[in-house]
Amino acid sequence: MLNLRNSFSLSSFGTALKTLTAIPWPGRESKDFASSLVWFPVTGLLLGLILYGLSLLWELSPFSPWPGGAALLLITADICLTRGLHFDGLADWADSIGGSPEREKRLSIMKDTSLGTFGVLALIIVLLSKWIAFERLISSGSTFWLLIILVISRSMMVELMTTLPYARTEGGMGRPFVIQASTRHRVLSHAATIAVCIPFGPFSLFLFCLAWLETWLFGIRCLGQFGGITGDLLGAANELVEVTLLMICALLGENLLSHTGWGWIF
Repeated sequence: MLNLRNSFSLSSFGTALKTLTAIPWPGRESKDFASSLVWFPVTGLLLGLILYGLSLLWELSPFSPWPGGAALLLITADICLTRGLHFDGLADWADSIGGSPEREKRLSIMKDTSLGTFGVLALIIVLLSKWIAFERLISSGSTFWLLIILVISRSMMVELMTTLPYARTEGGMGRPFVIQASTRHRVLSHAATIAVCIPFGPFSLFLFCLAWLETWLFGIRCLGQFGGITGDLLGAANELVEVTLLMICALLGENLLSHTGWGWIF
């Protein structure tokens, strides 16, 4: 009961906020790192609200309509709000995959602070994909779907932390979260995510299921190639899920609006 109460405490939210964002937290942080996992989707929702709010403010600026400029603003804000932490994980993962077939060597490459060719290419592809997707969502008036996408991507990080072991024998940023994580945190995180998805209609639930499938496949690869999960791999998973969901929503364009809510199936 005490652990359950800790999961819903503001100090646990502070830990999630400090871990996933650069947003300052004035209060205490929880020493039970896993208790913050319940708040990961909530943190994603907060980030989504900020990005959506920026898109609305852009519409009031003298530069609107200019979806390309708005898309660049959102990407820049995303990087600043998250300290680029997940992009760093993505680049390290790409370098490790392209650098060696050996598990220990891959783990060593991910710890290296230098950026290789594969990491650069991965960043270019993901940033271009996000810019294209943001521009399309802005042009179609569907930017509010960022709320769902960022909630789901953070929930998928919890999925990996609660189902895979930590890959390194030594410490790392993700280790305290992984070793303390349990099925309870997984259930609560996904329940919170689904609760946010439901008002958006069945298409949001489809995105949740698709993200889970992608995460499951990524987890299998992580287990085989690294022996588990690390902080860098969690960041890579977040970016891969985000880009996948963004591109699917962007693919629908203006049709995404007609698939929002439940009225279109009745």
